[in-house]
Amino acid sequence: MKHWLAAQPPDRIALRFGTEALSYGALHAQAMAMAAALAARGVRHGDRVGFLGQNHPAQIVALFACARLGALLLPLNWRLAPPEWRFILEDAGVRLLLATPDMVLAMPDRAVDVTTLTASGDAPDDGEESDPVLLVYTSGTTGRPKGAVLDQRALHHNALNAAHAFELTQADRVLTVLPLFHVGGLNIQTTPALMAGAEVLLHPRFDAEAFFDHLERHRPTLTLLVPAVMQALVSHPRWASADLSSLRAIGAGSSDVPLSLIEAFHARGIPVQQVYGATETCPIAIIQDRAEALAAPGSLGRPARHAEARIADGATEGEIQIRGPATLRRYWPDVPALDAEGWFATGDVGRVDPQGRFWFTDRLKHVIISGGENIYPAEVERLLRSAPGIVEGAIIGRPDPRWGEVPVAVVVPAQNFDAARLLAHFEGQIARFKIPRAVVTVRALPRTALGKIETARLRQLLA
Repeated sequence: MKHWLAAQPPDRIALRFGTEALSYGALHAQAMAMAAALAARGVRHGDRVGFLGQNHPAQIVALFACARLGALLLPLNWRLAPPEWRFILEDAGVRLLLATPDMVLAMPDRAVDVTTLTASGDAPDDGEESDPVLLVYTSGTTGRPKGAVLDQRALHHNALNAAHAFELTQADRVLTVLPLFHVGGLNIQTTPALMAGAEVLLHPRFDAEAFFDHLERHRPTLTLLVPAVMQALVSHPRWASADLSSLRAIGAGSSDVPLSLIEAFHARGIPVQQVYGATETCPIAIIQDRAEALAAPGSLGRPARHAEARIADGATEGEIQIRGPATLRRYWPDVPALDAEGWFATGDVGRVDPQGRFWFTDRLKHVIISGGENIYPAEVERLLRSAPGIVEGAIIGRPDPRWGEVPVAVVVPAQNFDAARLLAHFEGQIARFKIPRAVVTVRALPRTALGKIETARLRQLLA
């Protein structure tokens, strides 16, 4: 991957950020200069370089600089607290922490302003395709986070998976609004676009007004969204009148995507291509192409071109397992991540239909076992979304002396909320043992930076 930038015509625009437009030649030159600056500060082959900040061209430059040196870039979630950053930095043994100017003050004893790095001379060219280049820590919603080690070969094959599924070409303009500290925002469309010679329109963070403005001004052909962002757009006053015609498709993932949101985009003529994977799979493992997105909305699609997927033990429903060159080889520092045959166990439950499409059921750790019966919260939540009197909600398990666990609905109430009416909504639509036994109201559901509901924090609320 270290040669991607140099392989493109140097005058072609690679990246737009605010009023700045960087050509491939300029982006490559910046990556070489940063590699020299990192080397001057003692960064060597195998060292870890942290990055703290909202989306910024410097993070992409740092990634390619690390690829040249054979070092690893560790992007930090800027929404975490300083003690959480310190745990990750210490766990990874980070040699140097780069930060955008606005984030330097958050860790003044560790962070270096990335915009002030300078160096002269050439940097070592020690990076190889087999070298780790990205160290991404999992969200850590239960227990301490752990770092997934991804090599340059993994990013290359992940980009090939994306290019095939999204039909990426040099003519594309990819609008990136999701955080680059996550493999989704970084690797589902952004780095693949740079491999393909396309143009990346980078936003510091998602803002609905800026999103619609960019649609009008720069006419992006692709973008990647998560359900929370999709909902924000569909609910926005500009949604009905916005010109979406430049978008060939959108990618969507990170959690179960509600069919109502998919239908809202389809109604505007935009296929929603679902992407399934994990930090450990770089992340593209299962994906829809445009035809599949329209033929089977709500499915995960089929295994990506450079990936294998199966259900554990040959069952029709069970844990999804992934294998392929885009999958991690280990957790940091040297903890095995795969079984003896190279399969990664995702912790997600899914099924495969007769046409070979994968469908998501739920997280394995979310399964509620009530009186010996398995209850998948995602199944109940699909009905909960259409229940009257709520803004949003989630289903979690609560310990019960008789049944072991029972399902409980945690909801954000609307003005016409009525708990009895909500519970009656489930009658006759699912088995009685799956119907929530109680309703708990909260002001807001706790979510990660990508909009995933933090189940562990919900359980704490119940306790």
